[in-house]
Amino acid sequence: MTLKESVLKSLEDINDVTNYLAVYNKIVEKSYYDFGPAKTPTATISAVLGDFIRSGDTRVKRIKQEGGTYTYYLAKNEQNIGIDVLSGVTEPALSVVKTNKTIGYNERDLHKLLSSYLKISGIYSKTIFHEQSTYGKDNNQIWTHPDMVGIKFLNLQTKASQTFIKSINRVDTFKLSSYEIKKEINNDSELKKAFFQAVSNSSWANYGYLVAFEFSDSLTEEMERLNQSFGIGVIELKSNPYQSKVLFTPKYRDLDFKTIDKLCKINKEFEKFIEQTEKLLTAEERYYKSTEKELDEFCDDYFANDTEIEKYCKDKHIPND
Repeated sequence: MTLKESVLKSLEDINDVTNYLAVYNKIVEKSYYDFGPAKTPTATISAVLGDFIRSGDTRVKRIKQEGGTYTYYLAKNEQNIGIDVLSGVTEPALSVVKTNKTIGYNERDLHKLLSSYLKISGIYSKTIFHEQSTYGKDNNQIWTHPDMVGIKFLNLQTKASQTFIKSINRVDTFKLSSYEIKKEINNDSELKKAFFQAVSNSSWANYGYLVAFEFSDSLTEEMERLNQSFGIGVIELKSNPYQSKVLFTPKYRDLDFKTIDKLCKINKEFEKFIEQTEKLLTAEERYYKSTEKELDEFCDDYFANDTEIEKYCKDKHIPND
């Protein structure tokens, strides 16, 4: 286990807002990392925590306390931490400027990076292979569905609240998203083509996103205009997926069930994704965990740790940020 992985594991164990000293103590207690002869291991932990924030790694968040000190917590544990604790000011991730790189990987190599980024936000995602769809005589419908779909369930803490909202409107218990993924978008023409492809194949979803590993700096103003006009969100993907960021947020839309039905008819993987969603929404409490595990196994793989990410990017020739 690397030092960064031991810090993440300790924050997960603590499951609360904490400081660098408590993180260090947890690492030592659980023997997650051997500091060896290091003279100032606590300072090292403080530096590692700060580096998560400075590099824009969304797995860790921090709160500035009175007096200028910082406390930290794991982003995925946020729902378990009291709102009174989180009422402090959390600091936004810093923007990291990309430089030009030689691109030598496949577009679908980015899918695992995106699925890992989405997973920390509680979103289950699945690649939809358009070449497996049955279009009949119309092969021009490849823009009908996106590269990936995702679903996020409303996390209600009590059985009573879960039953109540499901009895009112089950659609309110989850949100479906659509993702169109590109390696790079270098000019206005490429941006418009990719954007309207995302518009076309996300009409059925609550949220639509255009995702790219590389955006030209000159396109920011046009992306903002298109986002405001058509409601498609924009995500900049990073080789460390946890440093990825939403550049522009999407607008919410009601689900288009006719298009969902059409997608189910032409693509079996999409149909199965919808079926797995339905199974989890209707599962009895005693079967919920096993059904959730079934959905997780059906969806795309995601990285377990930073070591896996580094090896994957190296093997796939994905440039480092």
